[in-house]
Amino acid sequence: MSRKDAHAFAASLAATLMVSIVVFQAGDGTFGAVPADEIDGDEVSLIAEIDPWA
Repeated sequence: MSRKDAHAFAASLAATLMVSIVVFQAGDGTFGAVPADEIDGDEVSLIAEIDPWA
């Protein structure tokens, strides 16, 4: 997914689940979003973290 789409998805996911969501870029250049507690960080570059409580 594109970076713009990843940020929009992350914001929606954070508001729905009420958990921190991390936007990342994988080694192949793609972007994604997952809950912060599920990211291992081995082969990804963190772009942003969206915290619904902040």
